[in-house]
Amino acid sequence: MGLKPYTPRLIVKFIMNVSTNFLHYLFRLRVDAILALSIILAGSNFADQKLKVFILAGQSNTVGHARGHTIATLYKNGMTKDKALARMVFTKDMKKAFEEQLDKAQELDELTGGIGLPKIKNMRDGPEKKVLESRLNKLVAEHDAYQTKMIDACAVSDRVYISSIADRNVKSGKLGVGYGADHVKIGPEYGFGLSMAQKVKGPILLIKASWGGKSLMYDFRPPSAVDFKRTKAYADAKAKAEENLVKYKEALKNFPETEKKYASDLANHHEKMKPADEKTKKKLREPRKPKLPREPKSFSQDDAGYFWREMVEHVNGVLADPKKYHPDYDAGQGYEIAGFVWFQGFNDQFNPEYHGNYADNMKTFIKDVRTRFKTPNMPFIIGVLGTPRTKEKVDENAVSIAQREAAKHTIFRGNVLSVESYKDYSNFSHSVFEKGWPPHYHEWSTVGSDRPYHYLGSGAFFVRLGDSFANAMYKLRAHSN
Repeated sequence: MGLKPYTPRLIVKFIMNVSTNFLHYLFRLRVDAILALSIILAGSNFADQKLKVFILAGQSNTVGHARGHTIATLYKNGMTKDKALARMVFTKDMKKAFEEQLDKAQELDELTGGIGLPKIKNMRDGPEKKVLESRLNKLVAEHDAYQTKMIDACAVSDRVYISSIADRNVKSGKLGVGYGADHVKIGPEYGFGLSMAQKVKGPILLIKASWGGKSLMYDFRPPSAVDFKRTKAYADAKAKAEENLVKYKEALKNFPETEKKYASDLANHHEKMKPADEKTKKKLREPRKPKLPREPKSFSQDDAGYFWREMVEHVNGVLADPKKYHPDYDAGQGYEIAGFVWFQGFNDQFNPEYHGNYADNMKTFIKDVRTRFKTPNMPFIIGVLGTPRTKEKVDENAVSIAQREAAKHTIFRGNVLSVESYKDYSNFSHSVFEKGWPPHYHEWSTVGSDRPYHYLGSGAFFVRLGDSFANAMYKLRAHSN
């Protein structure tokens, strides 16, 4: 069978098909090349970035006492930025789960009477109690499962790594929930790291050094400050310790006489009780048995600056081998100490010598940090103590005032900022706490996990605050660049 002869029309159609396919091939080739090139450039762009190191240091509220599941309180939208923060923190929308859990927690408290389950425990045994206990067990199991589910929904960063000391919780790895006081808690590092990742390119490493109950005057005392032994605070503390020792020895010497007096008072009490009627007996109080005097602790303020040195040692240990703590560290590019966040002050507010010298100590601390790490204009953020919650109360706090004063000093213009922590307070958590948390325990434990001096252990607060720290840090970096 012979081939059909090509007509001019068929020849034109053939040429057009070939041309179209060839152009399509060239277009696809160009797109693939552009995509490949963009991937290469993206990779090299990331590789060309220095490792950005941020140091976070302070006391218990840098440690972090907020259970991760309480981050979901962001869904109450107490602040305009909460929706964006919830999207940043959670890998999926958890609003419905949070709202359902609040309803179940309230039901659980109504059923049980709150902490200790007093309503259930005070019921008589019987069918009704068994039915309620069955319902209780189901709700409690759901309450516990919810907390795990909420933490599991929290983001774990592939770009931000952390090496953290948070009291006894010492660990390193990808940034996620669990770098607070224990494996389910957070401090400001979580919100800070995730927020910074939205603002700067390249790998980020957080180094956190935090210990609860520590002062700036003594524990974190910077090396350039006046020798602590030459301060009035040291003299007063030593004199007080000596006075307590004298009182202890005197009390110990007099203890046999104290016991004799107690025995006499107790005998008199028994005599009075014999003829008394029931109403009178209730008013007669039995004398309290004396306890052997407790020996006071020996004077122990001869190691000022111990936690300054611990902080420096931790930072230096991490920076000695950055690759160990961040897999994307490129030795050819190196690292930069990109900023420092300080959140502390609670323990300095109770001693006039401590809060009276706070501003000067803070300024010295900043200068010494910059000198020690050879970064003369390192961006530095001071988290202002805000546990009193309201602006009026915070404005009266001597430490808060001193922190603001230090940040505004002319020598730090453009590279130190203070951030008001009270502005990020979880007022919704506070409203539940104010109800009286024991009878509303399950509702309370859904939105908070600690006392007011730890900002109610509110995850929403700590994510907000971390973001506020990051915004301030970004502002300082933009100014310096």
